[in-house]
Amino acid sequence: MQVLNFPAYDFRFKNSENKVYIFDVVRKKFVVLQPEEWVRQHIVHYLITEKKYPLSLVNVEKQLKVNGMVKRYDVVIFNSDGTIKVLVECKAPEINITQNVFDQIARYNMQLQAEYLMVTNGLSHFYCEMDFQKEKYAFLRDIPEFSR
Repeated sequence: MQVLNFPAYDFRFKNSENKVYIFDVVRKKFVVLQPEEWVRQHIVHYLITEKKYPLSLVNVEKQLKVNGMVKRYDVVIFNSDGTIKVLVECKAPEINITQNVFDQIARYNMQLQAEYLMVTNGLSHFYCEMDFQKEKYAFLRDIPEFSR
């Protein structure tokens, strides 16, 4: 797999039926290693290892309804009260981060109301802090570290 713009992490892999699998520490199972999954696993390890978010507050690949349609988010970090701290949208490295990608995460966030948004393809990372009062967002250099 392609080297991404993250620190190096120790991942667990296995081969089965001519496919490579990577262990997901959130879902506690091996999942097929696809380019987007490679990015997602780096994000999960980055948030847990570098940003110190507890594994218990991290959720991966769950469905949600947006305007009556079933959608899926990539990574969510919850606050201890169940509200959402960070919403992450992952794309494969060959996918450029465009306005359409931001529009997608913004639509999801209208329902989820996350404080922070992150969009990445593993090579480029974009971070935003939401201001729901003024209905806008501000770009940040990075996602804040976990704090109680």
